[in-house]
Amino acid sequence: MKKYALVSSYTVAQYKVSRQGCNENRTGNTVYRELNNRAKLEGVVSDLTYVRVNGRWSYICVLLDLHNKEIIGCSVGKNKTAELVYRSFLNCRYPLTEIKIFHTDRGNEFKNKLIDEVIDAFGIERSLSSKGCPYDNSVAESLYNILKTEFIKGKIFDNLEHLYIELADYINWYNNHRLHGSLDYLTPMEYKGKESQPNRFQDKYVMNL
Repeated sequence: MKKYALVSSYTVAQYKVSRQGCNENRTGNTVYRELNNRAKLEGVVSDLTYVRVNGRWSYICVLLDLHNKEIIGCSVGKNKTAELVYRSFLNCRYPLTEIKIFHTDRGNEFKNKLIDEVIDAFGIERSLSSKGCPYDNSVAESLYNILKTEFIKGKIFDNLEHLYIELADYINWYNNHRLHGSLDYLTPMEYKGKESQPNRFQDKYVMNL
């Protein structure tokens, strides 16, 4: 990097996190940090991150397949709610019946009646991180660090529609062109061992302003 005068991007936290009560549900940690060597859609993880849109905080939610680190669903919205997570499921590019385990941290937006109904309807097993242990959802945490560095930092988004269009383009690049060290420097679609498919969500996305 020094030879070619390259400088690494990095993020500086500017968002003031609001403290919320921890989800005390007794659902166990099925994944338990076994995040690699998973079959396709055997384990799907998710998390939320924040982004400035027209001077106000908004949120991004994505679904990530542990098998090949492919982003398989996404949504954006003004509020950090279960509805945001729900719309990520609606935008999933694969049948929800193929997802075996859905793993997240203990945020209340992930463990509630709306999400439970989706999980039950499609026979998906639920897994929650241990209380106060971010390492249990480290793949999702790592993805959002990448998003903040490669996608969010330095960008100006006029509205949620603008954010979504830019996010969909980034996901297309991430899945089909970005090399991943954990995947032997293949793209997620190459690692899956089949031809890359269009990875755009605009046609399915339901805007909720």
